Amino acid sequence: MDVVAVKNKFQIVIPQRVREQVQVEIGDLLEAGVENGKITFTPKSLVDRRLAEALEDVKQGRTHGPYRSASAAIKVLEKHAKHHARKRRA
Repeated sequence: MDVVAVKNKFQIVIPQRVREQVQVEIGDLLEAGVENGKITFTPKSLVDRRLAEALEDVKQGRTHGPYRSASAAIKVLEKHAKHHARKRRA
């Protein structure tokens, strides 16, 4: 087991061996917690709420397409955007 020191501003360095075991990279997010009197850090990923909603739509089969071309997809998207804009004005 590796021992780390708490530095000023309460910073610690996660030992390389530990980082490699959980595949933590620079910029990753860790959820800090306490379990049975021990400090825990769990790697987390945040998903934008709209992305989460879109993924749920896909899971539920609420999708469009497939389209024969990009221009065909754009045409349908523009149609939906116009329809949505009309509904917002009403």
